[in-house]
Amino acid sequence: MDRMGQRPRLATLLAWLVAGALLLVVFLWYLSPHLVVEMAGRLWSCI
Repeated sequence: MDRMGQRPRLATLLAWLVAGALLLVVFLWYLSPHLVVEMAGRLWSCI
């Protein structure tokens, strides 16, 4: 196997892992309603 062929595969795998981790973090935020309300208040105060 040549190493150049694996580089795009590795980048794609890394992108999927980052996207999955981000979705997991957002899901865990919704398990804590207090945190969601606090973040919404902070966002609202910036507008």
